[in-house]
Amino acid sequence: MRAIRPMALFLCLSATVPQPAEAENACAPGAGKLGVARTIAIDAAPGPSFAGKYKSGGLLKPGEVVLTFDDGPLRPVTRPILEALAAQCTKATFFMLGRMALADPAMVKEVAREGHTVATHTWSHGNLQALSPEEGEAQIELGLSAIQQALGRPVTPFFRFPYLRDTPASLDYLRGRHLAIFAIDVDSRDFETRDAAVVNERVMKDLEARGKGIILLHDIHPSTAQALPALLADLKGRGYKVVHLKAKGGAATLADYDEAVREEVERRRLAARGHPLAKRSVTWPLGELSPEALAKSKEASGLGLQEPSPSDGDWTSNIWRQ
Repeated sequence: MRAIRPMALFLCLSATVPQPAEAENACAPGAGKLGVARTIAIDAAPGPSFAGKYKSGGLLKPGEVVLTFDDGPLRPVTRPILEALAAQCTKATFFMLGRMALADPAMVKEVAREGHTVATHTWSHGNLQALSPEEGEAQIELGLSAIQQALGRPVTPFFRFPYLRDTPASLDYLRGRHLAIFAIDVDSRDFETRDAAVVNERVMKDLEARGKGIILLHDIHPSTAQALPALLADLKGRGYKVVHLKAKGGAATLADYDEAVREEVERRRLAARGHPLAKRSVTWPLGELSPEALAKSKEASGLGLQEPSPSDGDWTSNIWRQ
């Protein structure tokens, strides 16, 4: 009997764990999944702009949508989002923050491994309209370098402005860096509610009014992860088609910013080695910190890391002055 039990256990596990062939069959044409209707390979070299106020209506056909997620990755939310997308055999674009990517490189790689597009959304979600051109450049470049560091290969040359707030200088700069700029057509406003049904209703209502578009969601809000399975099912049920955006090449980073990111990674590594249980404190809030919140954050981390100041947001505040 001892020789039989391991084999019985193996057969039991084999029967319950989906095999690669089963996964392929689940996403085969006619399997009843949302899927991907078509893939567009975008040439980012001219610095094109898409959606919203950029009025580039030729990207999508009627009934087509692009799924996008901003501000992550954040593992407890990003992973169930990936699971929901996989269950419907569909793909999305993730506009990541540099500091979030550095906090969880494995999650960045997982997003890419699942076949999704990894794009950039600045280093720390700074409002470029409130920054000098030099500070805006640092936000853009540190985001690119950090996400490339986390991903281990060039990032897709797609960019989205935090708060969707561009400036003439930042638009010119991004075009000169051969990055495609993406706005939105449908805003889930998922940051305003914890109710998944509200998120779903908003998206579908706005989409019905427009008939097509790039949808903005965030992979940092639990309500978004909770809403996504029903939202994808509704898209399928109402006949919408998902378009997956890719690029014809990768983004190039700049050596000075690559070095700044490497130095920050090494600083974190040394700090974490002295405090191995404090890995949870590696990310920072998106907004400005009050003095009270800053003190609480330092006390919780126990790391003594160089934390963001209330005025300038994070450790990048003096990068452009060095």
